[in-house]
Amino acid sequence: MIAFIDDHRGAHGVEPICKVLPIVPSTYHAHVAKRRDSAKLSARARLDARLKIEVRRVFDENFRVYGVRKVWRQLKREGFGVARCTVSRLMRTMGLQGVIRGKTVKTTISDKAAPCPLDQVNRQLKAPRPNVLWLSDFTYVATWTGFVYVAFVIDAYARRIVGWRAS
Repeated sequence: MIAFIDDHRGAHGVEPICKVLPIVPSTYHAHVAKRRDSAKLSARARLDARLKIEVRRVFDENFRVYGVRKVWRQLKREGFGVARCTVSRLMRTMGLQGVIRGKTVKTTISDKAAPCPLDQVNRQLKAPRPNVLWLSDFTYVATWTGFVYVAFVIDAYARRIVGWRAS
């Protein structure tokens, strides 16, 4: 909204735009004052501005492959007392991401043309007695040799697995 007001304030003025948008003119003016004078920023915002420079430097010096953990550890080695979650937040706002090792595995290839199965029980997942309603689900687990797919059949009354298969 601030950028919109900046773009159109010459033609319409700040107050008329703020009447239409859900923003108070004093909020806009305070934001503009903080942009002009960095001393009016909060302590966190001032620290973030300094840390962003350091995070970018460490990230670039290491061939843009370091993730949050390695950037955080490098900053700690250099004497910056910064929390890991702060480095994570800053890297996320700056759009920095480390390289992920290994190849990505596509586990599901959906067919948009195939019809979806109908809900046979209309989301009524309570059963009056055992063996009246069985539910099924499947998942996959990553192992050293590849993925293992596991399918379960669950009795809705007892909420227990009555059968399973791994492949």
